[in-house]
Amino acid sequence: MRAAIFDTVGRPLRIGDVPEPRPGADEVVLRVSACGICGSDLHITEDPAPFGIGAGFVLGHEFAGEIVETGTDVGDLAVGDRVAVVPMRGCGRCAACRRGDPGRCPEMTLIGGGYAEHVAVAARQCVRLPDGVDTADGALAEPLAVALHCIVRSGMKPGDRVAILGAGPIGLLVAFWARRMGAAAVVVADLHDHQCDRALALGATAFAISDGRLAERLADACGGAPDIVFECVGKRGLIAAAVGAVRLQGTVVGVGLCIGGDEWDPFVALSKEVNLLFSVFFHQGNEFAVALDALAATPFRPQALVTDTIGLGQVPQVFEGLRRRTTQCKVLIRPDLDRGDATT
Repeated sequence: MRAAIFDTVGRPLRIGDVPEPRPGADEVVLRVSACGICGSDLHITEDPAPFGIGAGFVLGHEFAGEIVETGTDVGDLAVGDRVAVVPMRGCGRCAACRRGDPGRCPEMTLIGGGYAEHVAVAARQCVRLPDGVDTADGALAEPLAVALHCIVRSGMKPGDRVAILGAGPIGLLVAFWARRMGAAAVVVADLHDHQCDRALALGATAFAISDGRLAERLADACGGAPDIVFECVGKRGLIAAAVGAVRLQGTVVGVGLCIGGDEWDPFVALSKEVNLLFSVFFHQGNEFAVALDALAATPFRPQALVTDTIGLGQVPQVFEGLRRRTTQCKVLIRPDLDRGDATT
């Protein structure tokens, strides 16, 4: 089968043939309907060592598809089922896995494989798509669940004023959930205004330019210093910026993947008694299911995140383009576009 393959740092992904997957006893094989290109995929190809990635790896963890084969021990899923996939693969036996939280499993591994025509995953990683949700849209469930977990971790209450640093996919989806769950003000800030209209379409009440007056701009747009600031970029200095912008005894949530470390002075956080916490992954048993339900018709549709849909053959060029700041937001890969049999 065809796949987009990682070789080494500094080289674009390449399209090549890899063996068709066969399911283990507890696994299923999916025909990939769609897979999102995630910012962490870009990070992985620039610094693969921390992620345990080597030559020949197939990226892609935001995917959904149709089951085409099941392992001998799989009894609750069948060929033809449409599913979204939780990319954290736990042992399935520990307390964390039993409560639907494989991201905290001591044996957890993050899977890839979605940049391909087919992929094998453990049956326990699959969640059936609700009726009325297109299979390709199921690829948005993973980033939606990540953003929902951010809101849950923050302790946000209806009526809170929320600011979000970064208008990438996760930042925009945090805005979606904040508005959906009753925030009085939801302000997205970014260096550029490329995603302003999209932020408003997803539920933001205002958009601000991130510059030397960021704290002032956020306070003006929120009607006072925000109660919660989400840092959704992962660049040096932005945790400090979030601490400077949040209200006294407010909350800052670190979400962005900042590789290479950061430096900041904790004095401001101390003097303001800021609650500083971090958010990663999500709960499979409830947050992922809630994310899938949100893909049905709502006042603000998460599907507005998608700016382009491409076939596998276009992946190397588009992937390299995403390393530069562009007007793109979420790009979905649909292998069926190459086969000429695109369906929903």
